[in-house]
Amino acid sequence: MRKTIILLAIGMVCTFRLAAQTDVDALRYSQIFPGGTARSMAMGGAFGALGGDFSCLSMNPAGIGLYRKSEFTFTPSLGDLKANSSYLGTSTDNSRFNFNISNGGYVGNYAIPNANPEGWQNVDFGIGYNRQNSFQSNITFQGVNNNNSLLDFFLGQVNTYNGTLPGDLGSGNVYPFDASLAYNAFLINPINGDSMHYNSVLPNAGEIQKMTINTTGSMGEMVLSLGANYANKLYFGATLGIDFLNYNENSQYTEINQHDSIPGFRKYDLNRTLNTSGNGINLKLGMIYRANDFLRFGLAVHTPTYYTMTDNYSATITSVFDSANHTFASPNGTFDYSFTSPLRVIGSIAFIINQVGAISADYEFLDYTSAQLSSNTFSFSDANAAIQQKYTAASNFRLGTEWKVSNIRLRAGYAYYGSPFTGSLAPPNGANQTTNSFSGGIGVKENAISIDLGYVYSVTKQYYLPYALATQPVEGATNKLTNNVFVMTIGYRF
Repeated sequence: MRKTIILLAIGMVCTFRLAAQTDVDALRYSQIFPGGTARSMAMGGAFGALGGDFSCLSMNPAGIGLYRKSEFTFTPSLGDLKANSSYLGTSTDNSRFNFNISNGGYVGNYAIPNANPEGWQNVDFGIGYNRQNSFQSNITFQGVNNNNSLLDFFLGQVNTYNGTLPGDLGSGNVYPFDASLAYNAFLINPINGDSMHYNSVLPNAGEIQKMTINTTGSMGEMVLSLGANYANKLYFGATLGIDFLNYNENSQYTEINQHDSIPGFRKYDLNRTLNTSGNGINLKLGMIYRANDFLRFGLAVHTPTYYTMTDNYSATITSVFDSANHTFASPNGTFDYSFTSPLRVIGSIAFIINQVGAISADYEFLDYTSAQLSSNTFSFSDANAAIQQKYTAASNFRLGTEWKVSNIRLRAGYAYYGSPFTGSLAPPNGANQTTNSFSGGIGVKENAISIDLGYVYSVTKQYYLPYALATQPVEGATNKLTNNVFVMTIGYRF
């Protein structure tokens, strides 16, 4: 039962977080699925020890030291996300198509004149952009709930021991984004003879429940990098990352009177909007050691990213009765706060095979429990305690290979991103947010121009509770997300 209650809390923060930031927000902004160039993405992102690619600036900046020429790169991307949702025994499909910029930047290579073969060979400077995550999705789920209603959640807010004054609900002084909306739409009403406690227009279960969640936005990073090559053996690099994120969520939750079982009532719709923007800064340090022409090792450390965040949110409810419709809107809410993401450590190894092939692997470690929310005006003790209890350290693996045939490069890759959840508290139905990615691509280089194409196929499962109740379990939706990403990089070296 204790595990059930904790899982209820997981879902509760998914929907009812407009007036307070939660551990779910912290998890969203801690997970990174690197974009970058088509070459890097086609190889699973495993470039920590290879270097010589612009995506290295956001992974292991020592890779900039392996450049032998200056380069411009630009990478547009097309994504097609498909969502299959299972809720209350009903399966629903939805999809979203989007266009974005995965990468763009410049690396300047400066050879040291008359360099000693046993000393510094070149210095490299890089500036540009790498995409870190995409929030594009469109999820719909629906089913018949024979046990409870979202209105039960609102009743749990107002039916405290002492009750709640109708005037406070009517004016929106209490629960302005939740129970106040339901009260003003005549969905919860005072009990006859007890004006401080309430009942709902849905006294019995068995209503059709439907929810659509539409999200847009992304995380990206402007990079300022400096690297150097010592004796063609040791490569060092540092990146100042200037991160920014934008997350937009529009959701609609609907409950419909099934078979006219409740006289006079038809349905209600609850629409919520959340817009989050943030800017952050971090430092990445890295090195690569070339043991010989066959073997390379890489190591990189990413400091936490320190974000300043702003949330803007609102909600509107509409109830439909036979006699009238009622619409009521919340105030526009806004809140400023700070967020600190986890530190990351990346170890890498690469094998160069007769200058015609390469195999590369990255291991990334991060501890999600180190994520922190903070504010000068609000205590995040509950949210930070939830981060400590629900999440854990995770391991991510990336593997890639590239083979040269004349002026053509053939590539393939695989990446695994581990679950952020503590095993005993992971969501049900295997929806623990592990991600498996399979990729491939081809590149052509002709003189100074290169064109690379890449494709990434990713699958993850998530769990979403539309609401939570303290008195009984609530069944959530299991969402299988399948993402197809097509990228093309145009590069010019000189």
